[in-house]
Amino acid sequence: MKRRTFTSVVVGLSLAASMMGTTAIAQDNMRIALVVKALGIGFFEAAAEGAEEAAGELGNVEIIYTGPTDTTAEGQIEVINSLIAQGVDAIAISANDPDAVVPALKKAMDRGITVISWDSGVAEGGRQMHLNPSSTDLIGNTIIKLAADHMPDGGDVAILSASATATNQNAWIEAAEGFLPNYEGVNLVATVYGDDLSDKSYREAQGLMASHPNLKAIIAPTTVGILASCQAVTDAGKIGEINVTGLGLPSEMAGCVDSGATKSFAIWNPIDLGYSATMLAHAIASGAEAAPGAEIPMGRMGSVTLDDTNSAAMSDPFTYDSSNIDQFKSIF
Repeated sequence: MKRRTFTSVVVGLSLAASMMGTTAIAQDNMRIALVVKALGIGFFEAAAEGAEEAAGELGNVEIIYTGPTDTTAEGQIEVINSLIAQGVDAIAISANDPDAVVPALKKAMDRGITVISWDSGVAEGGRQMHLNPSSTDLIGNTIIKLAADHMPDGGDVAILSASATATNQNAWIEAAEGFLPNYEGVNLVATVYGDDLSDKSYREAQGLMASHPNLKAIIAPTTVGILASCQAVTDAGKIGEINVTGLGLPSEMAGCVDSGATKSFAIWNPIDLGYSATMLAHAIASGAEAAPGAEIPMGRMGSVTLDDTNSAAMSDPFTYDSSNIDQFKSIF
């Protein structure tokens, strides 16, 4: 038996758990907390579906899906402390800041709680392993190629990222910059940050168009940013002039592809990512060693082998366009 517990329940139970001990809550279940950057983001809601799938396969696993209301380290620290008070068995976190959450996560590990990061990583001292959704280099090359493929004569591109401290975003952008020389005539003119907030990302996209009149593409390696950029380009009447690409969800981006605002975009399957993170957290909490060279199973996703930083990659990104978007838009 399993159930998903949301933030309002998580916070409310923390005091009871600290007073009565963890046996008061689902004592026969392993409780795995899936801590996301912020609630209300489609990517993470899809990841939660995968976590529930994994819990169903494993049996006797309860998923606590939680996160702050905005993308701040302070909000995640509050959530982590609440989970420590409850005495959960494992925490799997997509971090808003790689360093700020480390002390709270160290405290969790000191209490015997398994801690892994996934999607957006935590510094090595604050987790036992990290699961990247894909290889950093593959993602970096992909997001530049998605723009370059529709710019035969080159041109100016800009990046609209999430927060300036997002581990994964920064690594992908650095990799993308390294691949730029492979695409002749493609010029990166700006990188801006929307903090994974729809309204701020929309304004940043507007600012890019105003500041760079020759802009040919906006690359957003964030599901919030790519959708907001699509809306900004559409509202500005620049469909066909500026291509919006990056990493997005098929369910959210289908309209952008249909309108022509987006020629193509990429993403891994967030359902698979939540599933894999849960499987890994369960394996380590059950005694699997998290050490360089260790191979850890991920159920239907196979297994991963940890590198020298106790990190691993799940799978390659997949490109979506008008030829296949209808197959996936109802899935995630």
